[in-house]
Amino acid sequence: MDFLWSLIVGGILGALAGAFLGKDVPGGIIGNIIAGFVGSWLGVTLFGAWGPAIGGFYIAPALIGAIILIFVLSLILKTMKK
Repeated sequence: MDFLWSLIVGGILGALAGAFLGKDVPGGIIGNIIAGFVGSWLGVTLFGAWGPAIGGFYIAPALIGAIILIFVLSLILKTMKK
């Protein structure tokens, strides 16, 4: 059950980060989950573990990390399209 909860929270974090930037995450719901997981790792690595934790994710640094990840990914994809 913990794994399922982590998938749900990771997907929500990825979707919120994409909505905040106004960009779609490539891969749909799977992309959102991956962005949430990788963004959480990135955020906790850069900013530390602080704030409320849900499903094993520290919400504030995870959301910031997911926003950074999606922003960088969108820049890379835009450059590759040219």
